[in-house]
Amino acid sequence: MVSVRSALEAILERARPLGRETVGLTQARGRVLAEDIHADDDLPGLPRSSVDGYAVIAADDATTVDVLEEVTAGRLAQAQVRKGTAVRIMTGGTLPDGADAVVMVEDVDEQDGHAVLQHRPRSGENVHPPGMDLQRGQLVLSAGNVIGAAEVGLLATVGCTDVPVFRRPRVAVLATGDELVEPHAAPPPGSVRDSNRFALIAAAQEAGAEVVWQAHARDEEGALTEAMRRGLQAADVLLTSGGVSMGTRDLIKPILERMASVHFGRVSFKPGKPLTFATTAEGKLAFGLPGFPVSSLITFEVFVRPALRKLGGAAKVMRPRIEVALAHDVRPDPVRPEYQRANVTWQGGRFQARTTGLQSSSRLMSIVGANALLELEPGSQTLPAGTMVQALLLANL
Repeated sequence: MVSVRSALEAILERARPLGRETVGLTQARGRVLAEDIHADDDLPGLPRSSVDGYAVIAADDATTVDVLEEVTAGRLAQAQVRKGTAVRIMTGGTLPDGADAVVMVEDVDEQDGHAVLQHRPRSGENVHPPGMDLQRGQLVLSAGNVIGAAEVGLLATVGCTDVPVFRRPRVAVLATGDELVEPHAAPPPGSVRDSNRFALIAAAQEAGAEVVWQAHARDEEGALTEAMRRGLQAADVLLTSGGVSMGTRDLIKPILERMASVHFGRVSFKPGKPLTFATTAEGKLAFGLPGFPVSSLITFEVFVRPALRKLGGAAKVMRPRIEVALAHDVRPDPVRPEYQRANVTWQGGRFQARTTGLQSSSRLMSIVGANALLELEPGSQTLPAGTMVQALLLANL
């Protein structure tokens, strides 16, 4: 049995970023940038007004000036500003030649082509100089960044319309077990609906992967072997759920031992001790996840998600961690590190965590709505309210 740290190290050591591809701006959101992006020019390229107002010469003592023309964004002034003159200018308009400041429209009274200035500006006032936002050659986005709406806007700003991104990991999901029926079916006695397959598909997609194959196989060696072979042929990563414990029908690990190199088959971890991890000769990854719904999702969060993020080229592969205070007494597992589901809120000047109730491996309700996993070290003593522990954040607070 390996520790959580050793298991993660073994996984991340073997998860290497996949190839690159190019996408358009409208397909870039959520993708991971594969190259550093630099500004292709200064922004703004010319001095521009930051307000609606009047472009003037700051050193001009005149309080009444002649208005020569009006400049809007995207249009250049025809006239040159000299002492005793001004150009009416809109926000974003390019500063006309000769002007070095802008008086806000609220500080000007204009009548019959003449403007009375209620305020004398200093040089550069209300003016964005060239290169204020971006300078030619400046690094604007680094490889490994996840592209969001702001990043898409920045890519468009610097003219990067063919966006270099890492290829998304392709994932195959295989649910195993004679007891499973499809979600639309009424389960007969002794059977349950297959929830793991669909939860893992959603989790993989949420992690930035592309699910290219999914199936259910019964607990029969030939059927499982063929299904796992097909999954590995189709994908970069195979996820199975169930069949990894110590029972006579738990066949995933023996099959993986014939198809790949198994690096570990048990982790000192709760919930999810019987986690199996293997790699093929081609470098594909296979994870044998537990069959209990919560165990399956928690092992995905702690071990599989970082691997998918690394395969996808992300610079940050781990969920953020914060220190939280327990809002009530919590009993840890006496033997293994435990990840308890919780809700974290900001109260009394610090983050406080309240668990989601019964922490059963089969109770999906314990993770629905949870925004954190409490990382509890093993111990025989109850942790009193107020104890500070580490929390792995599953969502923004």
